Amino acid sequence: MRNRFAFQPRYFLFWLVFFVAAKATFLLYHASKVAGLPTGSLARIFAYGLRLDASATAYLSVLPFVLFAVGSALPARFFPQRLLRFYTAVLGVVVAFFTVADLELYRAWGFRLDATPLQYLNSPGEMAASAGSAPLLLLTGILAALLGLGWWLYNKIVGPVPALPAHFGRPRAVLASVLYLALLIVPLRGGVQQIPINQSDVYFSTVPFANHAALNVPWNVANSALLTDGGPNPYQFMPDSVAARTVRQLYAPASAQPDTTRLLRTTRPNVLFIILESFTGKLVASTGGEVGVTPNLDSLARTGVLFSNLYAAGDRSQKGLVALLSGYPSQPATSIIKYPRKTEQLPHLCRSLEQVGYKSHYYYGGELAFANMKSYLVAAGYDGFTERADFPTRQQNSKWGAHDHVLFDRVLRDLKTQPSPFFVTAFTLSSHEPFEIPIPRKFQGTDETALFRNSVYYTDWALGRFLRQARQQPWWDNTLLVLVADHGHTLPGNDPNESFRKFRIPLVLAGGALRPEARGLVIDRIGSQTDVATTLLNQLRLPSGSYTWSHDLLRPLRRPFAFYCFTDGFGMVTPAGTVTYDNVPHHIIAQDSTVLGNQQLHQGQAYEQVSFGEFLGK
Repeated sequence: MRNRFAFQPRYFLFWLVFFVAAKATFLLYHASKVAGLPTGSLARIFAYGLRLDASATAYLSVLPFVLFAVGSALPARFFPQRLLRFYTAVLGVVVAFFTVADLELYRAWGFRLDATPLQYLNSPGEMAASAGSAPLLLLTGILAALLGLGWWLYNKIVGPVPALPAHFGRPRAVLASVLYLALLIVPLRGGVQQIPINQSDVYFSTVPFANHAALNVPWNVANSALLTDGGPNPYQFMPDSVAARTVRQLYAPASAQPDTTRLLRTTRPNVLFIILESFTGKLVASTGGEVGVTPNLDSLARTGVLFSNLYAAGDRSQKGLVALLSGYPSQPATSIIKYPRKTEQLPHLCRSLEQVGYKSHYYYGGELAFANMKSYLVAAGYDGFTERADFPTRQQNSKWGAHDHVLFDRVLRDLKTQPSPFFVTAFTLSSHEPFEIPIPRKFQGTDETALFRNSVYYTDWALGRFLRQARQQPWWDNTLLVLVADHGHTLPGNDPNESFRKFRIPLVLAGGALRPEARGLVIDRIGSQTDVATTLLNQLRLPSGSYTWSHDLLRPLRRPFAFYCFTDGFGMVTPAGTVTYDNVPHHIIAQDSTVLGNQQLHQGQAYEQVSFGEFLGK
């Protein structure tokens, strides 16, 4: 017969075993990555991860331990046994759901589940669309198996709470249960060390996947959700004065003379700013990618101005939006777009152009509430918005909303009556998961890479269809067309989350407003998404001083660079090569052999420290 006072240790053991089983599930789901790990890594994943598993277990055990202590002071008929089982069942469903959601999100995003998806709770339709390419039947089966395993483990390890022995008084029972409760302090903080446990304590390998696999998902979600935006700066690598000086040096121009390159026939052209969802440079031939996927964009690149060595600032749409329209860097593990009081203080191309008479409109085939984008765009001062609800139901033919050719048709129709000069922004969506397209596929295959390649081809097809009609319109001759991606993609090639190849994107300037001698120009200097704003404003002869993180791509820096961040680390690209750094274990992930010394690493650390410090201070 089970001892009543073994209930608390048994309950703790139940959750610990369940978390180990969840970790095993993650490793089985990503077996191809496990196969590439160094010898001995598998055992170390479980060994190092056990501390975080125990910490999560302790947090989940606090309330049951308290209930057990209170119940021990009450008559047997009042003991909250059903409440304990109900609490455990609810948490079991939540933990199992997190575990299963993390399986596919890690494959798509390259980092373990944290509070990031909470940004999308106000747009469940878009969340569902994002999961459209996931193997839902398999994931549902895994969820059912985990729930069944949890039920079996609870009954096997915990079971019903035995009655209090007749010879054992209630005060002694309460004392014993309170002692067990007090002992939870040790696993809660991950041991008796001075600093409580954090993610870095379970990082042990130079292979990011091994470190990620050791994490506990519920602990990671809760820790991320509880982090505030008020500081202190977690990226404090050096004295602030040193970091600020290093960043100023990064933006030092190669020449003291201002750039005089003129790309435009006029300083007040219409600006049609098209943001292309997930248009990775790997699928754009003009930036060294695959041939035949984006023939229309490549044709524009040959007859316009191509920036062939540009890098996205982050890895999500909302980060790319802020980088492009406000020239503002991305943040690791969060996004400034989550904080309207902060985004209201950012500069914005829409406001800059409004001051000189531009009329503006923003087009998106999906819901603007997704990822809190609408609050940012409304604060920017756009005169009008067109989003999913503004399209007839029959035109909402994508899981996200209206497909890209429908979006472009709407833009084309509206521009016939749009006052000039105009600043019109259009954001495509069809090349987002689940990669649905309304035209026959060009590329064979049903795997995710083939689906993605076909979705990019479709958006390019829709772009070409739009351009053929736009060139016939009276506004075309006085219009600058800006085409740029919001971010890159791991596909094709399943690049690691931190790889510079994932962040490389195209930027093309085209349209009737270009000077004839500018056509065919290729700028191959390294640049960032954040630099687009100042480059555009300088061509329009407008002030760009408030865009402090943006520089003119036509005015070379002394040492060109691009900084990008991912969860939770950064990459620094220069002509010497790339350095990527992991903020959790505080070590370099990869460094090209051509990068000598630590100067480039320190520059990246300074950039991250100063930019995140500014983010905290807004």
